[in-house]
Amino acid sequence: MTPRMKEQFNGPVADQIKADFGVTNPMALPRLDRVVLMVGMGKQLEGTKLNAKAKEQVLSDLTVITGQKPVMTKAKKSVSNFKVRAGYENGVMVTLRGNRMWEFFDRLVSLSIPRIKDFRGLPSTNFDGRGNYSFGVTEQGIFPEVDMANAQFTHGMNITLVFKNSTDDISRAALAGLGMPFVREPEKKQ
Repeated sequence: MTPRMKEQFNGPVADQIKADFGVTNPMALPRLDRVVLMVGMGKQLEGTKLNAKAKEQVLSDLTVITGQKPVMTKAKKSVSNFKVRAGYENGVMVTLRGNRMWEFFDRLVSLSIPRIKDFRGLPSTNFDGRGNYSFGVTEQGIFPEVDMANAQFTHGMNITLVFKNSTDDISRAALAGLGMPFVREPEKKQ
């Protein structure tokens, strides 16, 4: 069964992009290629007691949120000011593709983002120049799958939506068509 957001992206959103940006070749349309979730755990890994518990909690939280096992990332360089040595585990990441990516994106837009406290919209300026969009959340409690009663500490995460064949304007239009809640631009008085 095709995910709901994928059908919407390939149907009305693709038609709107064709009309607005003059894309005639269907192979030149933008595609959401992958979604990457990253959690940096530098502060949690400093103490010896929190080390194992923090690592277990972040790994289990990301597994529950994404339905996929995360990977530990290691430091590439030693930085003495941050108490980091090369080869130390300092974060966790998950890359989602295919139907699992579309299901996660659907839950993110329709369930998780509306649960953010004092939410006024995501900034529409977080594009990187190649059409990829990144934003951060401050706590894992916005995802309904996470049991915050058993959580020992809160952690945030960075979420990156990676597009192919896209520019910032095309990606912004595609995400807005999929229901991404961007900050509304103030209307200019004439």
